[in-house]
Amino acid sequence: MNTQTSSSPTFLKTAASIESRLFESKYAQYLCLALIALIAIAPGILSHYWLALLIQIGYLSIAALGLNILVGYSGQISLGHGAFFGFGAFASAWLNNTTQLPVFFCIPLAGLMTTAIGMIFGIPAARLKGLYLAIATLAAQYILEDFFVRANWFTGGASGSLANPVSLFGFLLDNDQKYLYLVLFYVVLMYTLAANFLRTRDGRALVAVRDHYLSAEIMGIHLTKYRILAFGISSFYAGIAGALFGHYLGFVSIEGFTILMSIQFLAMIIVGGLGSIRGSLYGTIFIIGLPEIMHVIAEAVGTLFGGGIAVTQALPFVKEISIGIVIILFLIYEPEGIAHRWQKIKAGFFKKQL
Repeated sequence: MNTQTSSSPTFLKTAASIESRLFESKYAQYLCLALIALIAIAPGILSHYWLALLIQIGYLSIAALGLNILVGYSGQISLGHGAFFGFGAFASAWLNNTTQLPVFFCIPLAGLMTTAIGMIFGIPAARLKGLYLAIATLAAQYILEDFFVRANWFTGGASGSLANPVSLFGFLLDNDQKYLYLVLFYVVLMYTLAANFLRTRDGRALVAVRDHYLSAEIMGIHLTKYRILAFGISSFYAGIAGALFGHYLGFVSIEGFTILMSIQFLAMIIVGGLGSIRGSLYGTIFIIGLPEIMHVIAEAVGTLFGGGIAVTQALPFVKEISIGIVIILFLIYEPEGIAHRWQKIKAGFFKKQL
C-alpha cells in the first residue's frame, strides 16, 4: 500500500497542468506582469472611486480564491464563507488592539486563527457531502454570527471594533493610494501560493478526492484529512481577505457578515469558473463591476425618462436582481464560467488565424 501511495496515479496528474496554472504561456505571463505594473501606477492616475473599487476587488478575490479551492478543487460546498471572512476581520483588529502587535503582522496571524476555526468546523463537515454538507456549513455561518454578537471581548458586540490602519516601518497606509499596494501584494502572493500548492501532491490529491474519491481512498489518500485541509486553506484565505477588509474600512461591524455575503462569494466562483484560479479573479471583477454598470444604466434611464426619485429608490433592488439573474443565466448557459468561455474564445481566434 505504501508503494502505491508514493507513486502518483494517473488521475492525480490531470489538474496540475491546466486547472492550477496561472500562465498558459510566456505571453500571458508578460501580460500579467504588465497589468500588475499598470495597477502599481494607478494611484497616480485614477480617482478615489476607482482605487476603492480596485481595493475591493483585490481583497474579495482572495476570499473567492479560498472558496474556489474548497468548492472547485476539493468538491465540497460551503455556505459559511462570509462568516470566516468576518472572523478574519475581527481577529486582526482584536490582535492589534489587545497585544499592540503591528497590524502588518496581525493580518497573517488572523489568517492562521481563521484557519483553526475553519478546520474545527471542517471536522464534522468532512464526513458529510451534498445537501448535508451544505446544511452543516450553513450552521457554521449562523454559529459564528451568534458568536460575533455575544463575544463583546472579541468583536465589541453591537458597537463593533476599531481596526487601526496598517503601518510598515513607520509608513502609515492610511489612504487608498497607499493601501492599494498592500492589497496588490497580498493578491499576487496568495494567487501565486495557490497555483504552486495545487501543483504539489497534496494539491493533486484534493482534485482526486473531488473526482475519484473511491479510487483516491484505495490509493491511500486519507479523504477526511484532505477535506479538512481544504477547509483550513479556504478559511486561511478568507481570514487574510477579511483582515485586509477590516483595516481598510477602519471599523468592523457584525452586520456585514451575513449569509448574503457567503452567497455572494459562491456567485463569484460560479460565474468565474469552478476549479479555476483565474476564474476566481474574473468572477470577482464581474460580480463587483456588474452592480456599478447597472447603477450607471439605471441612472441614465432615469434621466432619459424623468424617473427621478423613483429610480434612485429602485437602484438597490436593481443591483440585487441583476446579480441573481446573472447567476441563473450562467448556470444555464455557461456553467463552467467566464474562464472556460475565455478559453473557447481564444481557441476559436487562434484557429481562424491559422
